[in-house]
Amino acid sequence: MHLLRSVRTYIFAALLMVVPAAAFGGIGISVTIAPPELPVYTQPVCPGDGYIWTPGYWAYGPEGYYWVAGTWVLAPQPGLLWTPGYWGYEGNAYLWHAGYWGPHVGFYGGVDYGFGYGGVGFVGGRWDHGHFFYNTAVSRVNVTVIHNVYHTEVVHRDVSRVSFNGPGGRNFRPTAEQERFDHERHFERTPVQVQHEHMASTRRDNFASHNHGRPSAPAMSRPMNAHNVPRPPAQHSNMRPMQGPHNNNVPANGGFRGNMNAGHPNNPPHNMAPHNEMSHNQPHNMAPHNQPHNMAPHNEPPHGGGGHPAPEHHEPEHRDHH
Repeated sequence: MHLLRSVRTYIFAALLMVVPAAAFGGIGISVTIAPPELPVYTQPVCPGDGYIWTPGYWAYGPEGYYWVAGTWVLAPQPGLLWTPGYWGYEGNAYLWHAGYWGPHVGFYGGVDYGFGYGGVGFVGGRWDHGHFFYNTAVSRVNVTVIHNVYHTEVVHRDVSRVSFNGPGGRNFRPTAEQERFDHERHFERTPVQVQHEHMASTRRDNFASHNHGRPSAPAMSRPMNAHNVPRPPAQHSNMRPMQGPHNNNVPANGGFRGNMNAGHPNNPPHNMAPHNEMSHNQPHNMAPHNQPHNMAPHNEPPHGGGGHPAPEHHEPEHRDHH
């Protein structure tokens, strides 16, 4: 009897290591080893109107932690914002809390993912009458192509690359407002996002055991698929930030990881017009956007040359929430 119980316990523990987090209502994979620090990288230029930045993160597979590149993703429907997933230390293990789409940005462990996700809320943009407006102070947007922009400066303090919540990591707790957001209707990752993570798991250079916490392609303009994969690096990464396309219309300070205000969650405005990508009254099981198949990866110069390291900067002050 004891042997049978031990076998069942082992099988269940093994399943926890491989079953997607979404299958467990938002909390899934359990790992006893802390995830690596977040790498330093430059945000690629937004590929078009309606795309929302989803920051990169460390996922876990049978061979350990692997990096899922930050990328721009079309919002499933107007008014929805992305709450990133995060690792939280609970019960002697690191548990993965899956990201989701919702009308507000909820709790993501206080992890400073940068580019508007400074640990609390999101300041990279906002919805207004069915259109997403980008804050060029923190988002890299070509304003000659995308005109729905605004510019709101933020204060930068306390840079952190820690990728988990809990002892030794980010000491944040959900606020009353974030707990309220947690009870709103949420939407799981789109099929495009699921495929993006799966593709990341098939590349050896994404695994921390191979790249030592320095992925060769930490960010992409669009999600990975069979027709859009990053080119193999010319040489090993030396942790210099990736340099985006040279464009004088892109804000010079919009591509630095970890310098976003931890300010206030966005409040989507009322009376949103129908989105031009899909029906406004889309059911819960939303179909993915019809993204083009021959998407080229973000063109970055070879590591170790061409780009310039990001200048020193400061991070917005974070307050612990209990």
